[in-house]
Amino acid sequence: MGSAEQGAAADRAKLLRSTTVFLVGNIEPAMEWYQQLGFEPEYYPPGFAILRRDEIEIFLQQQPGYAAPDDPGRRKRLAWNVYILTHGVRTLYEEFSALPGVQITRPLCQQEYGMLEFDVMDLNGHRLVFAQPTHEAHDVLT
Repeated sequence: MGSAEQGAAADRAKLLRSTTVFLVGNIEPAMEWYQQLGFEPEYYPPGFAILRRDEIEIFLQQQPGYAAPDDPGRRKRLAWNVYILTHGVRTLYEEFSALPGVQITRPLCQQEYGMLEFDVMDLNGHRLVFAQPTHEAHDVLT
């Protein structure tokens, strides 16, 4: 990288992180569902919630009566809404599998791109993937 490019990069604003924001029709049941996954509300004004578990935040915004539009292509390819990296993916899979209101939509499986993953579907049709790099999860595979 030349000195002009380095100077331009140094002058740019640095992006720090992003937060997933889900639109929901009724915030109370959505909050309860995420709380059983271990997410705790940090702030809850009417129609908005910030949920956190460890370093992950999920924002919920309520639009009364909202229902996600049916998208056959998205449904067919099991498209994800959020991809969450974790340590101890097997422990997390076992934790979520034991919860009566949690729908595991893809069991724990090894991916060819080096990740061990599983999916859950929330009450509003948002698909969450929990994943761990295989080189960190070698104990899970034995």
